[in-house]
Amino acid sequence: MIFEDEPVPGYPLPILPGHSSPGRFERVLRAGAFAVTTELAPPDSADPEDVYKRARVFDGYVDAINATDGSGANCHMSSLAVCALLTRVGYAPVMQISCRDKNRIAIQGDILGGAAMGVSNVLCLSGDGVQAGDHPQAKPVFDLDSLSLLEIGRTLRDERRFQSGRKLTFAPRVFFGAAENPSVPPLEHRALRLGKKIAAGAQFIQTQYCYDLGRLRDFMRAVEDQGLLDKVFLLIGVGPFKTAKGAEFMRKNVPGLYIPDAIVKRLAGAQDQAREGRNICIELIQEIRTLKGLHGVHVMAYRQEETVAEIIRESGVLEGRVPWYPGRDQNSADRKAS
Repeated sequence: MIFEDEPVPGYPLPILPGHSSPGRFERVLRAGAFAVTTELAPPDSADPEDVYKRARVFDGYVDAINATDGSGANCHMSSLAVCALLTRVGYAPVMQISCRDKNRIAIQGDILGGAAMGVSNVLCLSGDGVQAGDHPQAKPVFDLDSLSLLEIGRTLRDERRFQSGRKLTFAPRVFFGAAENPSVPPLEHRALRLGKKIAAGAQFIQTQYCYDLGRLRDFMRAVEDQGLLDKVFLLIGVGPFKTAKGAEFMRKNVPGLYIPDAIVKRLAGAQDQAREGRNICIELIQEIRTLKGLHGVHVMAYRQEETVAEIIRESGVLEGRVPWYPGRDQNSADRKAS
């Protein structure tokens, strides 16, 4: 979506030609840099400092920080609130919206509210079922799914109206994303599903963990065959394991997660399994960097957030680029991203 040269109230950066948001994350991707994103697990707290402490460990290493929205159907501080706090100090957050907990009225309100507070990126998710979380007695909503959520978000931005048809006085300037899983069967359908999300409005994709490069290469060949390589920005999900036991637990209990036997065996045979887990993650990032049609990595290090900087630094994928963080000169960072 190309907007007129119209400033965004309260946002320090203008919208560049051909961009749909004023955010740095979109600027980095459209400039051709290999982007790095990560996830911040919202705290079980109402203290904003708990959010800032979690964000600071990523300073200088990531281009955007996802705030999860009730991940695993567990209750935490809301993604909207975390993103609002992060924008106060200049971070580039990705607000996640799960269809599990809200109907279309609340979701459209959150997109507008987030944009008004400077949130430039939204990841549209269907969401995990409530039976998986800490409130299994909760009533799920699922008024929308990820595809219809993308369509509604695009309508707000591009047509300046609610789904009801009522007009907006100012549209949200938002870069919309979705999730995908290259490793889950039926594998031959994953590229087709990606095409549907792009058609619905997805501009960037963050995938589930990818530990099998063979499956990832097959997925990318199918994406190319579908003519989708230049239609979306693809960031591949990676993350470190602490132990072989942890990897074994995850592949048995996390739906859609495929971890090859070779990785579990490599971890089990290592003297320092946590170090080996980081090495595996670093090697995966370096391989992903070489694959055609990929634009970045999404590093998910649940309860190991302090390892993200080390992993990115040792992978070398930033190639000397230092993503902006609070305290860094804004103009210098913006020049490097553009």
